[in-house]
Amino acid sequence: LGADGFGFSDTRQAARRFFKNDTHSIVVKTLQLLAARGEVDPSAPSYAIDRYKLLDVTAGTTGGSGGDS
Repeated sequence: LGADGFGFSDTRQAARRFFKNDTHSIVVKTLQLLAARGEVDPSAPSYAIDRYKLLDVTAGTTGGSGGDS
C-alpha cells in the first residue's frame, strides 16, 4: 500500500484497518448507511465498531496473505 514507515503499517492488516478498507470497516460503513436510511437499528454501527475494535489498527484481520504488493 506504500505506507511503510508510518507506524501503523507494521502489517498489511494494520494498513488495511488504518485506511478503512478491510472487511470489518466495510461492514460498519454499510451499517452506518443502512441506519441513516432507517433500515437497521441506529445502535448497530456503534456495536460493530466496538465488537470489531475498529479504532485499533492492530486489530485488523484481513489482507494478511498475498504477494509483496
